This record gives sequence, C-alpha cells and structure tokens, in this order.
Amino acid sequence: MRYVIETCHLAKHYQGFPAVRDVSLRISKGEIYGFIGLNGAGKTTTIRMLLGMIRPTKGACYLNGKKVGRHNQAIWHRVGYMIETPHAYPELTVQENLEMMRKLRFVTHPHAVTQAMDWLRLTRFADKKAKHLSLGNAQRLGIAKALLHQPDILILDEPVNGLDPAGIVEIRDLLQDLAYNEGVTILISSHLLDEVTRIATKIGIIHEGTLIQEVDPVRLNQWLKPRLLMDSHDNQRAAAKLSQAGYTIRFNQQGFVEIYSEEAICHPDKIARFLVYEGLPPTRLSVEKEDLEAYFLSMIERKGEI
Repeated sequence: MRYVIETCHLAKHYQGFPAVRDVSLRISKGEIYGFIGLNGAGKTTTIRMLLGMIRPTKGACYLNGKKVGRHNQAIWHRVGYMIETPHAYPELTVQENLEMMRKLRFVTHPHAVTQAMDWLRLTRFADKKAKHLSLGNAQRLGIAKALLHQPDILILDEPVNGLDPAGIVEIRDLLQDLAYNEGVTILISSHLLDEVTRIATKIGIIHEGTLIQEVDPVRLNQWLKPRLLMDSHDNQRAAAKLSQAGYTIRFNQQGFVEIYSEEAICHPDKIARFLVYEGLPPTRLSVEKEDLEAYFLSMIERKGEI
C-alpha cells in the first residue's frame, strides 16, 4: 500500500542532541492525522523535515510515494502548508497577499482568491492590511494561502491558534469537508488535545522526539478513564488527606484534584463526607471522563519520562 505521507525511521540531531528519534508515520489518502505533544516534543521539527525545510540526520520522508529532497521539486505543486506563525506582507491587504500567493503558485483559476477568502470567512477583511489583522484572522489568512491552489496534501502547524470557539468549529468543519469529500490528506500539529479528538481520524503522541503511541479517536475514547473531579478551598490539604486515606489522586492543570479510585468514582458521597469530617468541605465534586490531556500526561508517566 502506498501512503500519501510517510516517514521512515526519521531522526534529527542538533550538535548531538536528538530533537527527533526514529519517527515512522504512515498516513493514507483522506485521513486527518493529529500530531500532538508538549512544546519541544519534536512536532515542528518533524514537519519541517517532511516539507524539506531541514534535512534529516537519518531516515527519509515521502509525499505521494516520492522522496522529499532538493532534486524532487515537483512534489510541492500539490502540497499546502502553514508552519508555526503564519507570515504575510504587512503592508498588503488580505486580497493582495492572496493575489501574490496565487502568482507564486501559478494558480490560473480566476476565482481562486475569492474562493479562499470565502472558505476562511475573510471576505469582509479583503481590503484590510495584514498588519492590522487580529491573531485569529492572521491565522485564517495563513490557512487560506495554504489552500489557495487546492492541494491534495495539507500540513498545518497549530491551525486554530488564536481563533475563538466559533472560528475553531469553522476550521474543523472545513478540514473535515476537505478530507471526507475531497480526499485531501491532512496532518495537523496541535496542543489543543481535546480539539484533536474531534477532528482526527488517527492520533500520534510524540514526546522528547519519540512517537510513543498511535491510536484512533474511537479506541482512545474507550481507553479514557472516569475520574472524580474535586475542588475545595485548600486542595493541597484535601489531596494530602485523601492520599493518606489510600485514594489515588493527581492535580490537573486547573489545580483541581482528580481521584481515580474506583470506590470514589462509584461513591462520591463518601468522599464528600470524608472531606467534611476533615474540615475541608468540597466546593465541587463531579464524576467526569478523563480528558485527552490527562491521558497524554499519564502516557508520558508510564514511559518513565516524568
């Protein structure tokens, strides 16, 4: 089977430091691959190697079965991308920036710019200079430039950065339409882990340069554990008391206490009575499913990384 996007034992070292270690990805036509990891995990370095921006120390990258390299320029005609912060000519308007990209891409379709602005809800900002755009609209412009030539492969680094919730939904719907109805193969790098599960058909978790797991969202949702979420006026003391009582706990990024003991999940009333008895009445107590972020951190812990 020929994959649309493929990396084989990809590695990149900087002065002996391994930024990416032996990463092998295989992405089929029409898939949306969610590439997730903490900052510095190796996501952007991997993407830059895929796009030929930097050379791998070891391994190789392939797009549509053709090896990425300086002697194979034709492969870029059907690839759209946006890496990290989107760039634009600040003194040019949205429409002028897209016209410039149209010429650079040798796009001859007369309505290509109008269509791209319509896709990304940029039509009303057509005459606005790029330097005056909000972060979210600058992001939209970057995606519009990536889509202008209607590519078969789309590689996006943090595509919904700076967008409001409504904008995130719009981009999600657009990308899903491109993948499911147009057969576009999409690789998305993101730190918005919950958003990735809503859009991706496959998820790859990378940490410290190593691809530690690949999973489809359906199976991932089956693996996510239930938890009892607790908040109080003194979570440090409450967590200490719960731990002493034999409960398995952790803090999430919001500072709430997460309790994974089955007894606590099945009988949250016992936790409530226990904390009240200890003089630490909970202000919040709810049974929820473990989110992707918590799962991701637990995956890293199980690998012995933190």
